[in-house]
Amino acid sequence: MGNQDQSASQADAAISMALDTLWARHRSQIIERVVVLEAAASAVTANNLSASDREAAQAAAHKLAGTLGMFNLMRGTVVARELEQIYSRESAPPAAAGQRLASTAAELRTMIENRKSSS
Repeated sequence: MGNQDQSASQADAAISMALDTLWARHRSQIIERVVVLEAAASAVTANNLSASDREAAQAAAHKLAGTLGMFNLMRGTVVARELEQIYSRESAPPAAAGQRLASTAAELRTMIENRKSSS
């Protein structure tokens, strides 16, 4: 059983290294999606969110929801799904929701910036 444990440990390490490599390769694209969400939150606060900005925010949140869990950021997936639902509505969120949307986008940014490599 010792060899099986060692093999499993080596496989886990290899998977972690592969995920870290993917993270490094796609991190800037992930951050760009957060920037879209931050801009949408600012537009909501200013009561100036266009339909195309809302659609871009929904798409960014959708992609983040799908991506972050793969990188073990499960809370990020939950938060991104919440934003996706908000931006999927036909009308823009009310200006009063802008601060909460900005805080949520900031929470995503913090999670992403603080993701530690396994190495």
